[in-house]
Order: sequence, then structure tokens, then C-alpha cells
Amino acid sequence: MTANQVQIVQGERAVGADPDMIVMTILGSCVSCCLWDPVAHVGGMNHMLVTTSTTNDVACSLAGINAMELLINDILKIGGRRDRLRAKAFGGAKMVSGLGDIGAQNSAFTLDYLAKEGIQCDGQSLGGSQARHIKFWPATGKVLKKASRESMDDPVIRPLLVVPEGNGLELF
Repeated sequence: MTANQVQIVQGERAVGADPDMIVMTILGSCVSCCLWDPVAHVGGMNHMLVTTSTTNDVACSLAGINAMELLINDILKIGGRRDRLRAKAFGGAKMVSGLGDIGAQNSAFTLDYLAKEGIQCDGQSLGGSQARHIKFWPATGKVLKKASRESMDDPVIRPLLVVPEGNGLELF
């Protein structure tokens, strides 16, 4: 990784204006929102693990709202304007069959948030069952996405580990 590459993980965000800066992350059920101001040539990306939670049967989207507002505020601090922001959204895969679909919830939150805030979403790759590797250039809004070749629903066949019988230890 070079000095202009920033790797973010769950709960993190990164912003910048350097045309050579690349923000990268790997997503499963998590969602990343790439935001940029095409006039000021600044932008950033977040990595949201869980956008909504339920307490006493009441849905709460504070985690997602907080992640989005922190990203937007960081972009504004380096010269962006909220009314010019554009977005691209990624992730939200269903990684394990039979479990809840947090990926779908994360995806729905992200698109709903962008719509309510009047931020145009120029592209998205949400849902499915494949992990994604995202590279984002905040100054231009360019994104490269690489999906994994394996779905978590498709079993990966690996050779069995052969464990020798006994280990030389005798219990009495």
C-alpha cells in the first residue's frame, strides 16, 4: 500500500482531496457510502457495520445516521458543499444463509438516507451474496469494485485435515 492509499475497516471513514488518494475497504453485509463534491474535488468513504438496531421492538437508525453525518461533516471541513454531494453505495450482501439479512437492512438504510437528504446516488452495487473489494478516489468519485468469485452459500471444498492418532500423552 502506498502513502496515498488508505484502508478503512468497520466503523471507520476517510476523506481527502488529493487526486492520487485511494480509499479502500472490503465489504460483506456491511455497507460503504462513497460521497464526493465534483466541483470542490473532495470526498470520502465510510464503512458501516450496522446501520440500524432494534431496542424494545423499536427500530433505531442512529448508528447509520451518525456514520453518514460524520462523513458529510468531514467532507464539509475540507471544502465540500452538502448541496453538491454525489454518492455511490456498495455492500449489503447476504453472507450466510439462514441468518437474518442485515445486508438488506444496511442497503435499505443507505438508499433511504441518501433520498431523504437529497443526495443523488450515481451508482450502487448492493445485495447479492458476494463480498466486494472497493477502491474509491475521493477527488473524482471514481470507484473500482471487485466482487469475490465465491458466494458464502457456495461451499468451498477443502481437503480434510488429518490428525494423527494419539499425541504421546497418556492420561491415567
